[in-house]
Amino acid sequence: MGMDPSSRMPPASFLPMTVVFLLISGVFPESCKGIIGGNEVPPHARRYMALIKGLGICAGALINENWVLTAAHCDLRGKPQIILGAHSASQEEKLEQMFSIKRAISYPCYDPETFHGDLKLLQLDGKAAITKAVGILHLPKRGEDVKPHTKCHVAGWGSTKRDSCKVSNILREVNLTVIDRRVCNNPEHYDFKQLVDNSMLCAGGRQGEDDSCSGDSGSPLICNNIFRGVTSFGKCGDPKKPGVYILLTNKYLNWIQKTIAGAM
Repeated sequence: MGMDPSSRMPPASFLPMTVVFLLISGVFPESCKGIIGGNEVPPHARRYMALIKGLGICAGALINENWVLTAAHCDLRGKPQIILGAHSASQEEKLEQMFSIKRAISYPCYDPETFHGDLKLLQLDGKAAITKAVGILHLPKRGEDVKPHTKCHVAGWGSTKRDSCKVSNILREVNLTVIDRRVCNNPEHYDFKQLVDNSMLCAGGRQGEDDSCSGDSGSPLICNNIFRGVTSFGKCGDPKKPGVYILLTNKYLNWIQKTIAGAM
């Protein structure tokens, strides 16, 4: 997932290009991007995954033929491309579909300090073709909470070790377990310095060995085969700072549906 959200990066213009490529501005400066632990995903097993590639890397989910849902904090500088059907983050593949961003709409009450409402809709400049490599991840019908101890999974591209910048370009996935918000907010974890409220989910893996990381920002959290959250903040592989995900509540689902309907 990334570093403690209380830290802040200098503007990307002051960073070497090689560093900027490895970082998502503002949230995860200490760690490389990507899934910590987990396993490689078979090619096109997660057809809904969208790779958002500009100065940095984020991920998202294709929720209909021309909209991707990601995190509001994802850096869209550098004229990013949205790549569907990708397995490798660096190599162009035959089944890929590439789009520019026609419109980017963040949740209107997004707060970059608290990460409340850390959601963004990206309208593609064309319609995705549904193929064996590209598919839609349907939104949940209702914005239900997810109980502690529920098993979930999240996928992303990037580093496989918390202290290494050796990038694995292949899509990887990790299994996670939802953590009770009271535990996540206690003195041994976020200690209310970064509040995990009822519009967020906290989830982690084996003693912090499994986690999402910075380049996974915006990746969908799937629980019991239902799209329940969007990767927001945390600290890579640190069991005291487990990953936090924006819960797709009824409020957020209504905003998504009304925004898409109004822009069509």
